This record gives sequence, structure tokens and C-alpha cells, in this order.
Amino acid sequence: MNEERQIAYRYAGLWRGIGWAMVATVILLSLLPTLPQAPSLLGWDKAQHFIAYAVLTFWFCLSYSRHWRWPAFFIGLGTILEALQGLTGLRTADAFDLAANGIGVAIGLSLAFTPLVFSLRLLDGFISRLREMPVE
Repeated sequence: MNEERQIAYRYAGLWRGIGWAMVATVILLSLLPTLPQAPSLLGWDKAQHFIAYAVLTFWFCLSYSRHWRWPAFFIGLGTILEALQGLTGLRTADAFDLAANGIGVAIGLSLAFTPLVFSLRLLDGFISRLREMPVE
């Protein structure tokens, strides 16, 4: 995948800040000794991994650009966090969590090649137009 032309967002700092805040949240939730009580649905833990990594990958592909570094970064992050969980003694490393992370990264990257890729550009433009409207 080649580096694509950077999309110029008016609020690029905001979009990127939101992305890094999401990364910090995933890191925090991954390393907490006990997680908030989740629903007792079968596979909910794996769904959380899948959703988190899909959203992160998609968001970074939108707010920066589609590039191989984002999937690689999130695969690496998931691997490091699982290893750290295993080293803490408070949580356990789980190969199925790694698989769910990887599937999430693949889906997030795939979504970045759909018309959804224009969603952040549309939101950025909408907020820009709202802020430029005269106040009476």
C-alpha cells in the first residue's frame, strides 16, 4: 500500500487527538487489573477487542492517511499489550484476543477503502460550515 496524499482537514488536530485518546483508552483498559463489568454475552470479550481495533485502524486511516504503518502499529500494540497482561500476574495473555485484534485491524483497514472513507471529511466540512454561519 503506497502512502496516499494527506487529506487536509480543517480540524486535523482534533481528529488526531481523538484518535490518540482512543489509543490511550485501549491501553488503560488493557492494563487495568480488573475491567468494568461487561455483559455476560458469549464472546463479548472478543467482540470488544475486534471493535476496538477495527475502530482504531479505521480512524487513523481517515485522520492521517491509508498507510501500512497503521495496521502494523495496531497489530504491534495489541501484541505488546497482550504480552504485558501476561507479565502482570493480574491478567492473562490470550491468543484469541490477539486473533480478535488482528481481525479488527483487517476490517478497519478494509473499511478505509469503502465510501465510508469520506465520513470524516464530510464531518469536518459540516463543522466548518456551522462555525462560519453568521450569528444573529
